[in-house]
Amino acid sequence: MNIKNIVNRDIVNLTNCEHEPIHIPGSIQPHGFLLGLDNDSLLIEFCSANSAAFIKLAPEALLGKDLTAFLSEEAFGAFRSYIKTDTFDSSRPFVFILDDISFNTTIHPSGNHLILEIEPFPDGTLNLPNLYNQTRKFVSYMEKTTYLGELCQNIADETRQITGYDRVMIYKFDPEYNGEVIAESRRQDLDSFSGQKYPHTDIPAQARELYIKNPLRMIADINYEPVPLLTLDNTGEKSNKSLDLSLSILRSVSPIHVEYLKNMGVGATLTISLLKNQKLWGLIACHHYSPKILPHYTRLSALLHGHFLTSQIAVRETAEEFEVSQGVEKSLSESLELLHQHEDFIEACHQSPALLTLANASGSVIFYNNKLYKNGEVPADDELIPLFSFLAANYSTSGLVTNELTKTYTEHANLSKFAAGIIYHSLAPGTPDGIVWLRKERIETINWAGNPKKAVIENAEGLRLSPRKSFELWMEVVKNKSVSWRKTEISAAGTFTYSLQKHINFRVILDQENRNRILNDELRTANKELANLNWISTHDLKEPLRKIQIFASKVLDREDPDLSAMVKDSVERMRFAAEKMQMLIEDILTYSKTGNMEKVFKTMDLNIILSNVLEELSINIEEKQAIVNRVPLPELNVIPFQVHQLFVNLLTNAIKFTREGITPVIDIRSTIADSEDTPGIMLPRDRKYHQISFADNGIGFEKEYQNRIFGVFQRLHPSHKYPGTGIGLAICKKIMDNHRGFITADAEPGQGATFTLFFPAG
Repeated sequence: MNIKNIVNRDIVNLTNCEHEPIHIPGSIQPHGFLLGLDNDSLLIEFCSANSAAFIKLAPEALLGKDLTAFLSEEAFGAFRSYIKTDTFDSSRPFVFILDDISFNTTIHPSGNHLILEIEPFPDGTLNLPNLYNQTRKFVSYMEKTTYLGELCQNIADETRQITGYDRVMIYKFDPEYNGEVIAESRRQDLDSFSGQKYPHTDIPAQARELYIKNPLRMIADINYEPVPLLTLDNTGEKSNKSLDLSLSILRSVSPIHVEYLKNMGVGATLTISLLKNQKLWGLIACHHYSPKILPHYTRLSALLHGHFLTSQIAVRETAEEFEVSQGVEKSLSESLELLHQHEDFIEACHQSPALLTLANASGSVIFYNNKLYKNGEVPADDELIPLFSFLAANYSTSGLVTNELTKTYTEHANLSKFAAGIIYHSLAPGTPDGIVWLRKERIETINWAGNPKKAVIENAEGLRLSPRKSFELWMEVVKNKSVSWRKTEISAAGTFTYSLQKHINFRVILDQENRNRILNDELRTANKELANLNWISTHDLKEPLRKIQIFASKVLDREDPDLSAMVKDSVERMRFAAEKMQMLIEDILTYSKTGNMEKVFKTMDLNIILSNVLEELSINIEEKQAIVNRVPLPELNVIPFQVHQLFVNLLTNAIKFTREGITPVIDIRSTIADSEDTPGIMLPRDRKYHQISFADNGIGFEKEYQNRIFGVFQRLHPSHKYPGTGIGLAICKKIMDNHRGFITADAEPGQGATFTLFFPAG
């Protein structure tokens, strides 16, 4: 039979300890022995080399066999019944007796194996802890203590009383996993470690992971000799076997950790994990200065303390956070109330004490419209303005929360006196306007258990080989940092900033409304003046023109022989000019009324309106012998008299601008269109329109004029040949604007023109 051990022989030093596979050491501590059974066959596949010291059977006699190699058939049957349960209860270990010695066996699965950790207890008793007394004490601690620190101290005292260790510490991790002793119970002759910090390198990442998986860890004797695990050497296997001992209580310890404890002078340890939200919050660390084997049930009793403290961590921290949040919420409410009471909060209330206490800040500054509004203890103006510019350039959308501003704003360490930590929010992206809460520098002295920068010892070649040997108090002074901001303070600052932004926007809207009110008053005055002008145009101007026309007609009608031809021509020109001016005035009035008259919409059949227009223009049509082709038009919600005028203007133009010798033809068409049907026209997306076109075969015009012709007084042809005022198409455009529609023109010189109306559908 060939047997080999599975000891992990990788050379471990501090250059690679963070990658040390501590879960598969291939060895155990000697205060018990270990068997690894195949899950299916229950044959012994692994055995620790010290089995003979406990059951007088060497590994050679056990490997490849089942437990009947040392258990009776009755005991083996009891074992098989025991392992049928879904979970193994450590408070009810499997117990067997061999040679009048009782052994308790804790069992857990590991991959395809069952791990049996067997420890003797010579007195033969398995005493459960007094759960009633423990629970009563826990309840008492809960009632008597207010803060988490007090509760930790009670747990440390009680754990030391139960276990008998020389020193029990509650050890809390910071976000970087540096640890601090926050509670301690110790022998009076020992120096205190309370308040001391230990660098994160003391507990590597993979060790912290194991503390999460296995909440209890015991080293009975720091000076133990590791016992190798043995297995049969099957030469056909190409890879070395390993056994995951993450959940094992007997698992051998990293030599680096053993050396670390020896340097501290520790003889034995017990470590219990403290978790918060499934993450490692801290440890209950028990030290003894001589070897100490803690019985199984005493371990469970200590573990129960860990579970109790774990259950209280989140509750107590939340309670402490709530106590702070009450003050923060009160100040936030006061600040928001002031914000709602004062139209100009920034000017009137920027020095409110509540503005500071809502974030428990030592100072606050609002930068708005190139002016600083300061509250509390703040830096000088020539330091604040560059700071706001920097923050606006880099954090205008995300904001910034830090308790060490110099890490971000590296060139201005002198700000730390008043602004070591800040909460910043922009008030208007794209501008330097913002608000910042400040915290002064808190110079902190950290008591390290030894110099953290010398957490390892270097050899002559400069390699980091072993852990530090000095744990004497080493003090570090930390500058340029403030107290960290709490979540409630950060939230309150964000809430207030949002409300301040709304307040500022409201002020801007009010100012704009005031300006609009002034403009509206001016507009009303101008409209009154325009109304007066309209009245003058309607009455005072039209009346003299009418008289000029009447008197001119009388002069011409008399045909007085005394009038020369020149005089008659002049009077005729005068009458024609008066008629033209009257037509212009009427068109201007029509254009003005198109925009100012009340817009009363009515559902109308456009065919009826078109028929009325054609009847109205029948004389013109007959005179020009024009042909009008039409298709059925839709029924739309329109302003009837305006659409009537629209059709009149378009048909009048089509009849007016004809080519000599060509019979005028006017085609009126209608269809439904959208932006995809009219690629050359910028119609809104996802909207449909009734497209009505008026196409003629007249003189047309150049394409460069297709937009200009809708302007007031825009004429493309001489008035003596094609009379008119140049306002007709401008009126058409205003009518289509009133209907939230569009009008377009398309033409070719000598080929006619097409005017297209787009009325919104629906």
